[in-house]
Amino acid sequence: MKFSTRVEYGMIALTDIALHSESGSSVSAPDIAERQGISQKYLEQIMTHLKQAGIIRAQKGLRGGYTLARPADRIRMSEILNALDNSILEETESRGDSGSLRDAVNVCLWQKMNRSMIDFAENKTFSEFLAECREQLSDEWDFYVI
Repeated sequence: MKFSTRVEYGMIALTDIALHSESGSSVSAPDIAERQGISQKYLEQIMTHLKQAGIIRAQKGLRGGYTLARPADRIRMSEILNALDNSILEETESRGDSGSLRDAVNVCLWQKMNRSMIDFAENKTFSEFLAECREQLSDEWDFYVI
């Protein structure tokens, strides 16, 4: 499955914020952009979507930056995905050509895959996602040899 760069970079940036703000400090856009290799200008556009959705909070000033607007266990993955691209979790609809092969494929494949993705995103918290990311990152370090 392929997602837009806005969704991909948004997830990366949000995860970066969550991991780097655990001590309560905010995370600046330039720091995220540098660490993750994302254009700062594009990142700011993405952050606007996440701010408008109430997922992150922006702090201005010398030590300004971004933090999660609420605890990660109170943010659903569906909220994040919808904030970044509201068409990802849209229900697929039948085209009205009932009985056609196209309709059968839509019902038997695309609607079921879409429903699975919606269920996954609605039932997965950002906190659970972060735990899996931390585990993945620690697994990567287990194989690092000097």
